[in-house]
Amino acid sequence: MHQLTEDEIRGAFANAGDDDLRLLTLPPDFLLIDWDHLDFLAWRDPRARGRGYLIAELGGEPVGVVLRAAEGSSRAASALCNVCHTMQPADQVTLFSARKAGDAGRQGDTVGTYMCADLSCHENVRLAAPLAPNEVRASVDVRIDGTMQRAESFVERILESARADA
Repeated sequence: MHQLTEDEIRGAFANAGDDDLRLLTLPPDFLLIDWDHLDFLAWRDPRARGRGYLIAELGGEPVGVVLRAAEGSSRAASALCNVCHTMQPADQVTLFSARKAGDAGRQGDTVGTYMCADLSCHENVRLAAPLAPNEVRASVDVRIDGTMQRAESFVERILESARADA
């Protein structure tokens, strides 16, 4: 991912209203981000409980979406993140929804997916986990590419209705 300035980040959001942009808080480690090793930028807002942000590059341009974390927790013992495909304890995976871009979003339409609760998918996919007896590990590069593609696909689903309106 190429390095973004604060203005580029604020201008990238496709489903954000003026209030969303006014409330946006940059990641706490914004000045320390290693952009060369980042597939997409995602973070939880430290000042607004339940709010998160995801910025992916689509066609070489950054496109961001405002996320809302579901309240409550699952009764399951474990859960799978739909972005990085990492199996984790259920309390570490959360349903995130995002208002669709354009008229559909203004009418209340949303898209949701289960993601790592701390939005650290780009880091989790790089962690080595022990193999099960019959498991064959895919290369880390394949996992990274898949994670990036699924994050981009989620953002594209949010943009679909706005593109159809245009």
